[in-house]
Amino acid sequence: MPDYYDILGVSRDADKEEMKRAYRRLARKYHPDVNKEPGAEERFKEINRAYEILSEPETRARYDRFGEAGVASGAGAGYPDFGDVGFADIFESFFSGFAGGMGGARTTTRSRGPVRGDDLRLDLKLEFREAVFGGEKEIRIPHLETCTVCNGLGAKAGTRPRTCSMCSGTGQVRRATRTPFGSFTQVSVCPTCNGEGQVIEDKCEGCGGAGRKQETKKLKITIPPGVDNGTRLRVSKEGDAGLRSGPPGDLYVYLFVEEDEEFQRDGINVLSDLKISYLQAILGCRLEINTVDGPVELKIPPGTQPNTVLTLENHGVPKLGNPVSRGDHLITVAIEIPTRLSPEERELLEKLAKLRGDRTGKGGLEDFLGGLFRG
Repeated sequence: MPDYYDILGVSRDADKEEMKRAYRRLARKYHPDVNKEPGAEERFKEINRAYEILSEPETRARYDRFGEAGVASGAGAGYPDFGDVGFADIFESFFSGFAGGMGGARTTTRSRGPVRGDDLRLDLKLEFREAVFGGEKEIRIPHLETCTVCNGLGAKAGTRPRTCSMCSGTGQVRRATRTPFGSFTQVSVCPTCNGEGQVIEDKCEGCGGAGRKQETKKLKITIPPGVDNGTRLRVSKEGDAGLRSGPPGDLYVYLFVEEDEEFQRDGINVLSDLKISYLQAILGCRLEINTVDGPVELKIPPGTQPNTVLTLENHGVPKLGNPVSRGDHLITVAIEIPTRLSPEERELLEKLAKLRGDRTGKGGLEDFLGGLFRG
């Protein structure tokens, strides 16, 4: 079985802050959005599992005492009258019984302090040029805000929640359970107060006793230059409001870029196609073409061949995080060969064919023109 301390790279007596620093360092390194190497995602899951177990004093104590078996769940199925007790609960209750008798109860404390609000996700579509150059974008986000009528208490003005009589304010109720190992006490969330330890008799009219209410908020967010499909932006403290004066969660904006009729993107380069006539290809010319920066003059060298790629430097996408550095605009040239010619054009081209010593043969001038661009 894996050793969670080894996975995080910490000693067994590491404190909570040391483990948090180790977890953050490894999570940044192996996060699937950052690390695309094979096995990185599985490694990231192992790191999350290790931190989940070791960051909580209760589960860490079980792991230190019994190893993986102490933190596994669901292994007690099949025994009579276990209810919803997991294997870890039975295992700990069984061994803790030696200290205080087989009827000893496992005691846990449900935190009723401030609770951080949930993070939210918003998918946002951008036009091609918005993704290239960034800018400000106004969004509307529905989220939970602390009720201003009761300031998050959930009770009507002038009243306060009372202590729950079912659990005496502990937020927990105990139930005796008989098992093959003896009699144990199962601790569960109080159904009357839902673990809060308090009951609101006169609920706030503004939020119905929830302490929070759904609101739609307008936000202006900054899109950095160079974003692409799947780029994730974090907007701090714009998620759901926390419970009991807890801090709000964060808003994560996932960006999706709409396709453009004229341009495509390859990393930080912009791609486009350009059709020119066979005469422009033979003689060369200067043409005005569209770029993400607007019209730019492009030089077509004489004798340009089909599928030649011409480059306009620094007219591509700014590098994300370093907008001074930009990619290039790559133009793929296609050459139009005419299928119909006027008598004057045919006469001139036949003269050109004779000067070059070429024979048109059965295919006519079309084959001759095609031969010019095949070498």
